[in-house]
Parts: sequence; structure tokens; C-alpha cells
Amino acid sequence: MLIGFSVPQFGPFADPHSSAALCRDLEALGCHSLWVADRLLSPLTPPVGYAGGTMPVRYGTHLDPLLALCMAASATERVRLGSSTLNALWQPPLVLARALTTLDLISRGRLDAGLGLGWMREEYEATGVPWQGRGARLEETLDVLEAVWRSPTVAHAGPLWTIAESTVLPGPVQRPGPPVLLGGFTAAALERVGRRAEGWLSASMPLPYFRDLWSVAVEAAERAGRDPGGLRRVFRVNPEVTTVEAAPEEIHRRGTVRQICDHLRSMCGAGGDEVLVDLQLTTDSPDRLLELAAEFMAELD
Repeated sequence: MLIGFSVPQFGPFADPHSSAALCRDLEALGCHSLWVADRLLSPLTPPVGYAGGTMPVRYGTHLDPLLALCMAASATERVRLGSSTLNALWQPPLVLARALTTLDLISRGRLDAGLGLGWMREEYEATGVPWQGRGARLEETLDVLEAVWRSPTVAHAGPLWTIAESTVLPGPVQRPGPPVLLGGFTAAALERVGRRAEGWLSASMPLPYFRDLWSVAVEAAERAGRDPGGLRRVFRVNPEVTTVEAAPEEIHRRGTVRQICDHLRSMCGAGGDEVLVDLQLTTDSPDRLLELAAEFMAELD
């Protein structure tokens, strides 16, 4: 099992200088990876489709994910650096490809491009991107990324974007490009993972739900002639860490460090599976964040 943590970027951690220091400290703990998240808005009234009541206040204060990754890349030397998840549709795919290529170069080939569709209509409205047709828009975005990364000469003619035959250099360090992992929790999202992604950006969840979703990706990979055993899985958990044991039905999201880790172990079925622990919602203290990170490392190692 591989162990990753979130790049500190929200609420009281939204300071690039202290975040860079925390990234260095997290790398020193021996973790495998560091990941940014993507949040553009925190509406004052519950957004459409949000089932959790009021959004956490700290989501209203955030660092840009791509710039935060650049900061993390400069502050570290070894860890993989990823996005879980970057909302892929808020900028043209050629612009996204340039940014991700630059990050791969800055990090010397340590980038994992984790992409998703997001879930908040209000953020789509704010960026002027249509809510309808998101799946098709992501498919063409992936087409453009592949075209840019696979050849120095790029040409694309699709329903949404046209790129005249052009030279687009430099290319990324990783070939044929940074690994693309996709998020999502619908049948369509998992079908896309199995058909064309390097892996799935998942989350800690009840096991029956997880197994049903993963079976969709496995079947899609097999239909596409791909080996489902080669797909990566990254399980994000935003835990509420408690000092007393939580009820069994809650341990996918809250409980003691041991309870949460036991559940993550039950989800990880292969040596290449990875857990991503985001500690920004359970503490406001950099020192406590590092203490908890060390506890999770000791428990999961």
C-alpha cells in the first residue's frame, strides 16, 4: 500500500510559505505522494446537489491547485505530485496541456494528472462552461491531452475545439505523458476509467458500494482489451479523527486513526493501491497535522 497526503492549501493552511514547509516535512516522513484539490467557490447558501448541509467554511479560502502543485514541486525532491481532482473543464484543453506539461518539467517527471468533472453547478456558471455535455467535453479534453503529449506536431478537429497543425513544445518528461487518473462515482465515470485512464481517483466508502463501482471499470477495461489489473486506485479519505471509536457504519469517514486505517486496508486489494489522507478538515494546526500524518504512516506502513 502506498501512502499520500494532501498539499496544505485550504483555510488556515492557505499560505504558500507554510504550505511549502509542510510539504517538505511530509516528504521527510517517507510518504509516497502529495495531492492538491480543486475548489473555486464556497457558496454561502448550500449549493445545488450538495447533501452535506453547509460546506466547510475553510473551502472559501484556497490556493490555486496548479500553482500549489508548482510550489510543492519546488519544495520537494522525491514524492509523486498529483491532483485529486483537478476540474478538467474550466480551461481549454490546450491550455491545460501546457500547464500540466510545465508541471511535469518542473517536478522532473513526478506528476500524476488527476482529472474530474466536479459536481457544483455554481462553479460551472462562474467559469462560463456549460453544465450539460460534461462527459463529452471531458472525452475531447483527453483527446487533446493525448495529441499534445504524444507528438511534437499537433492537429485536432473536434466538436468543441480545433487546433491547426502546430508545433507544441517542450514535451513532458514522462512518456507518452503524465499518467491520467480520473475521478467520479457514476457508472459512466467508471466506464471511462476502465476504457481510457491509467486509474481511478476513488474515495473511502462503504465496501459494497465500492465493489459495485469498481466492477464497472473492470468490465469496461476488459471490453477495451485492457488489463484491469494494471489500473491504479487512489482512495481519498477526509477523516474526522476521533479519540473514541466510532460506529462501524461511520468508519469510512470518521473514527480513530486505527479504525480509519483498518477500513482503508479493507479497500486496498493490491500492492499498488494508494491511500490519500487529507487532514485539513480535522485540524487547524500545522504541528497537529504532522503528528496525525505520522500516526497514519505508522499505522499503514
